[in-house]
Amino acid sequence: MKDLGLMHYFLGLEVWQKAGEIFLSQGKYVVKLLERFRMVDCKFVTTPMELIFKKLCGSVVGHDLGNLSKYRQLVGALMFLVNSCSDICFSVNTLSQFMVEPHHIHCIAAKNLLKYLWGTITYGLRYIVRNLRLHGYSDADWAGSVVDPKSTSGGCFSLDFASISRMSRKQKSVALSTAEVEYIVASMASCEADWLRKLFSEIFGHVLDTTVIYCNNQSGIRLSKNLVFHDCSKHIDIRYHFIRGMVQWGTIRFHHIGTDEQVADILTKPLGKVKLLTFREQLGVVERPSYEDLV
Repeated sequence: MKDLGLMHYFLGLEVWQKAGEIFLSQGKYVVKLLERFRMVDCKFVTTPMELIFKKLCGSVVGHDLGNLSKYRQLVGALMFLVNSCSDICFSVNTLSQFMVEPHHIHCIAAKNLLKYLWGTITYGLRYIVRNLRLHGYSDADWAGSVVDPKSTSGGCFSLDFASISRMSRKQKSVALSTAEVEYIVASMASCEADWLRKLFSEIFGHVLDTTVIYCNNQSGIRLSKNLVFHDCSKHIDIRYHFIRGMVQWGTIRFHHIGTDEQVADILTKPLGKVKLLTFREQLGVVERPSYEDLV
């Protein structure tokens, strides 16, 4: 058996390490992806998805694609990039919803995402050793789907540095109000928090303090604390009420924040440049430090 030293490359994931710090990226994978789809040296764009994409998809602009396999191969390859590029989660989730019958506008949106990746090829997740304080964000875009009136859930968790878990997915049922949609995504975030807490308890050998989840909907927070069923909640699937036990036991605690501070907003809808850059940095997606500083 031979000690090869610190890990540098694993399944397409590049790893740089130094004392108290790890940086993960997939720059080489992005280069191969751009070469495969002939997008090297393309014009860089500042956002992974245009703000008008939903409107264009709603009107189904353009013809059906003749070569469906190429679009499906591209979206499938983009899914693997979510491991280190949390800022493209929503874009990849949206594009994957049109795998069966993609149109020309979806192909344009996918190429726009490749242009964004070309400009952020040196970006990745930077983890720095700090206190182990697990916290998360949960948000939802009510009736945000362009195909049906279903909502989009978004959530992420961090340990005082870059995100270690994130999600962006369409909800399975139609929500009747913003309070309901936020309550559902908060319940999903609670399940993720419970799993992460058990994982870290096994790894580090101690129980973490109460996990704070930041939410920007007051009604959803009140609904998680109210143990009495009423007209606003009696129709919600019983599995989503798991959140109430978590709050009552003190395992998690919800804290209200403003919309401008909601990091999970980047996982639920297309954002403009200013908000995207702010939330991207808070997710821990930053430019790679110099090679001299990292091993």
